Amino acid sequence: MTEKVVLAYSGGLDTSVAIPYLAEQLDAEVIAVAIDVGQNGEDMDVIKQRALGCGAVAAEIVDAREEFAADYCFPAVAANALYMDRYPLVSALSRPLIVKHLVAAAEKHGATIVSHGCTGKGNDQVRFEAGLAALAPHLKVVAPARDFAWTRDKAIAFAEEKSLPIDVTKKSPYSIDQNLWGRAVETGFLEDIWNGPIEDIYDYTQSPAEAREADDVVITFIGGKPVALDGVKKSAFELIQELNVRAGAQGIGRIDMVEDRLVGIKSREVYESPAGITLIAAHMELENVTIEREQARFKRTVDQRWGELVYDGLWFSPLKDSLEAFIDDVQTHVTGEVRLSLHAGKATVTGRRSEASLYDFDLATYDEGDAFDQTNARGFVELWSLPAKLAAARNERIKAEAA
Repeated sequence: MTEKVVLAYSGGLDTSVAIPYLAEQLDAEVIAVAIDVGQNGEDMDVIKQRALGCGAVAAEIVDAREEFAADYCFPAVAANALYMDRYPLVSALSRPLIVKHLVAAAEKHGATIVSHGCTGKGNDQVRFEAGLAALAPHLKVVAPARDFAWTRDKAIAFAEEKSLPIDVTKKSPYSIDQNLWGRAVETGFLEDIWNGPIEDIYDYTQSPAEAREADDVVITFIGGKPVALDGVKKSAFELIQELNVRAGAQGIGRIDMVEDRLVGIKSREVYESPAGITLIAAHMELENVTIEREQARFKRTVDQRWGELVYDGLWFSPLKDSLEAFIDDVQTHVTGEVRLSLHAGKATVTGRRSEASLYDFDLATYDEGDAFDQTNARGFVELWSLPAKLAAARNERIKAEAA
């Protein structure tokens, strides 16, 4: 019986070459599956036809844009997910969604093998395969670029030999991955970490140095989820898409960093995530208004760990499920509006309001109407300081005895 392979297909050189290569190496039929997560690349029908032209026995396009926005990007907002306090998980968020649809395709077509185009140096191989291990441990995984030492030169030569319907002459100096949540750029001259990024590498954002008027936006949240812009209700996809345009026009969401990869090396990455950075900034501020202090302190630890798990490819893990149970509970009162000024590369909060606010004007004011009883403060401060006072006295005593 002929083996069937489901291939995560992007339409690029590496995955296009993988179709005939896998068919030959494994004597298998290849089903190409391309997932639309809002990458705004080529027409998905063109990609489908290319897969068939490269020898796939079937090619499927999955429009997962709304699913990606609602079920993957919005949970990242609830978790204020910034890996290493900066990276909004652009690529990491899309991988578990792609895995989910690869598993569905394998079940539909009776495939026993799943393939992806990742190398052995990156994080994505782990994200794909850890997800597959959780959802479909019976499936075998083959990664041509990693498992068969597949170089770009070999891929180009193979494509020319097979007369594949792809452009093998154009070579970008960068490796680029993009989706609705943002864009990741690496390699080329960026590998020298002393080199500053040039304007040509950006696509989602305009230069923040250009003179332009500020753009004020009001984001409405219900239960921690963004639901409207400037009072107009939007679907998850529509909301992120519009914010990408508006915040991107102001140069918001550019990140240049050296990050710790899962495989143990450090890598220089340049990201653009205009909507992601804006939404997380707004959400964090609304949490400041609506979440009790001790919950908020603990949630910062939970948020950091959630982001690390997703970065590390453990979306389908028991710990992430447990952390999300806490996050979901805390989001109960994260309802209200946040106003931001989008300008000069920054999303600056300028106003916040919520029916669930814990901010009490009468307690906070220093003017007339102050309801805070300051006479209680003296005793509080004395008790709060008591442990430090006792420790200091102990240290002085020991010092005197030793003299």
